[in-house]
Amino acid sequence: ELGIRIPRPLGHGPSRFIPEKETVQVGHEDAAMHTLFADSFATLGRLDNVTLVMVFHPQYLESFLKTQHYLLQMDGPLPLHYRHYIGIMAAARHQCSYLVNLHVSDFLHVGGDPKWLNGLENAPQKLQNLGELNKMLAHRPWLITKEHIEQLLKTEENSWSLAELIHAVVLLTHYHSLASFTFGCGISPEIDCEGGHTFRPPSVSNYCICDITNGYHGGEENHGSPAGSLPVSPTESVCEVEALMEKMKQLQECRDEEEASQEEMATRFEREKRESMFVCSSEDEELAPARDVSRHFEDTSYGYKDFSRHGMHVPTFRVQDYSWEDHGYSLVNRLYPDVGQLLDEKFHIAYNLTYNTMAMHKDVDTSMLRRAIWNYIHCMFGIRYDDYDYGEINQLLDRSFKVYIKTVVCTPEKTTKRMYDSFWRQFEHSEKVHVNLLLVEARMQAELLYALRAITRYMT
Repeated sequence: ELGIRIPRPLGHGPSRFIPEKETVQVGHEDAAMHTLFADSFATLGRLDNVTLVMVFHPQYLESFLKTQHYLLQMDGPLPLHYRHYIGIMAAARHQCSYLVNLHVSDFLHVGGDPKWLNGLENAPQKLQNLGELNKMLAHRPWLITKEHIEQLLKTEENSWSLAELIHAVVLLTHYHSLASFTFGCGISPEIDCEGGHTFRPPSVSNYCICDITNGYHGGEENHGSPAGSLPVSPTESVCEVEALMEKMKQLQECRDEEEASQEEMATRFEREKRESMFVCSSEDEELAPARDVSRHFEDTSYGYKDFSRHGMHVPTFRVQDYSWEDHGYSLVNRLYPDVGQLLDEKFHIAYNLTYNTMAMHKDVDTSMLRRAIWNYIHCMFGIRYDDYDYGEINQLLDRSFKVYIKTVVCTPEKTTKRMYDSFWRQFEHSEKVHVNLLLVEARMQAELLYALRAITRYMT
């Protein structure tokens, strides 16, 4: 009546992939979750949708919030507005407008210069110089060399200190992997964010134009079956869980009986690495980045490419030569105190997190499955564990699951609801969110390993 346009939310709940009624309802959470919500609200000034989906796993969320708070707000080598700007640069590489928009407002809130937001070329040269590292970390971290590090540390008046560079690298990897989580879980923008509201009255059909632009179409809701396949009957899905558990049992028995030779293990790794190149999403069309996001980074055509393409041979990164536990952790902790500790805790929680359940089954040891997921991601990045039999990956991860993993980790902006629906059809949404936590942390650690190894080589 007053002529004020009232916004209404476009989505239902914090995720486009998870029905609202299956997420934690604010006001109905337990005491521990309530404390986490309060912490998140105090830190971010809002209860964001990432938190509302991550809270399926409160132990992980607590570690995540603590780490993010330290990176963005506590004492550290970089000024606050630089931190948020680096977050914008990193999220923009994956066209993640959800995270870009959040950090644009945070950047302005801490006194950042609005002119920088018109495009990377308006930011200080020092930040522009970070563009190359941002690009390679996000898409092809195996190409990073000590020469890239040297360029950043030795560019006269715009040079980075080692401590500043470590802070920047951790921020870049944090936001690349958070973009993976955002797309992998179908996080919806909040009502006050761009794309989170409309002024139009509710439409007659169940979806509106924003849904189509966000990659799902009304018809897809009804049959969550993968492209070109028939809907799956409940018994088929139950069989899927039983079959997976049976494979885990058989693999355990084989492990107990005999161990493959080192040569055989190396061959299986190379085979899996090669095969991972042929896993690509069926929805593989190129997405043109929106101008409002693409202005925050250079070279918009640069994206993920498999490392063995076109006869390029990238040497395998052997974990016993350079690992997070023995090398990366101490380097980070020395140059940016406490962050190594926080990251280490977060990696451990994600990797070891278990409720000993699989779909409807209880008292299940899922360590073999978690390790297969983690090592598959590192394998896609050319990282090898000598003591792991890569033959297990093909036994435990089916093709639709591999497509989902590779898309979320390498080209998260191409993730669709169809992909999310097509793997582990009988599992709980909380279990799929758990998968995303593994993807996020394995990806972050892989990027960090390549960057930290290059920094170590530069230092020595």
